[in-house]
Amino acid sequence: MRLYVGSDHAGFALKEHVRAHLEEQGHEVVDVGTHSEEPVDYPDYARQVGEAVAAGDADYGVLICGSGLGMAIAANKVNGVRAVQVTDSETARMSRLHNDANVVTLPGRSVGAEAADAIVDTFLTTAFEGGRHQRRVDKISAIERSQPS
Repeated sequence: MRLYVGSDHAGFALKEHVRAHLEEQGHEVVDVGTHSEEPVDYPDYARQVGEAVAAGDADYGVLICGSGLGMAIAANKVNGVRAVQVTDSETARMSRLHNDANVVTLPGRSVGAEAADAIVDTFLTTAFEGGRHQRRVDKISAIERSQPS
């Protein structure tokens, strides 16, 4: 899989760990930054990852900030992105199974490396169930299309 990852300064250390974990599994990982713990603005990275996912340049995106919340909010502003903030594997599974989420955001200040590995592994290996859930995802897309640019 081709994955885009990004973080702000608060998520930098966990992003570095997750990036290495994904590369060890053989994924192609594009790291859009940040590349240090110097303060930066998370929307810049959420937008880059979200746009790559929406354009089809990435299969999925992984974003990490202090809480994971700001990244999810910012990424969800990109049409075609369904970003979810996740703190456990079951939520990651359900976000893929029922919501066809395509970006996962993690809280770098409260999720450890082992949990992050389990979350991203579950997220990437769970297929969208479709069926009645497709109708709901289609309704989300319709909301996006009805919004002014």
